[in-house]
Amino acid sequence: MTDDSRWNETLVEEKVPYHIEFDGRLFLIENVPARVNVETGEKHFSPETVERLQQVVWERCRPVRTIETLVYEFSALA
Repeated sequence: MTDDSRWNETLVEEKVPYHIEFDGRLFLIENVPARVNVETGEKHFSPETVERLQQVVWERCRPVRTIETLVYEFSALA
C-alpha cells in the first residue's frame, strides 16, 4: 500500500513576499503571485513569474522603497 497523501495537497492562489540574496545584496519583492500549499506553506511560482523575478534582480530595477534590516551571525548567538 502506498501513501497517496502527497497527491492530495491543497493549493491556493496568494500574493507573497519573495526574497533572494544576489551579489551580496538582499532583494525583497512584495506581492508576488504564487500557489501556496495550505498544509506546508510551500510556495510554487509559475515559470513566467520566476523569469520576471530574475529580471528584477539582474537588472537592479528601481525599488519602490528601501528598508533597513538587522543581520545576526548564528554562531555568535549565546
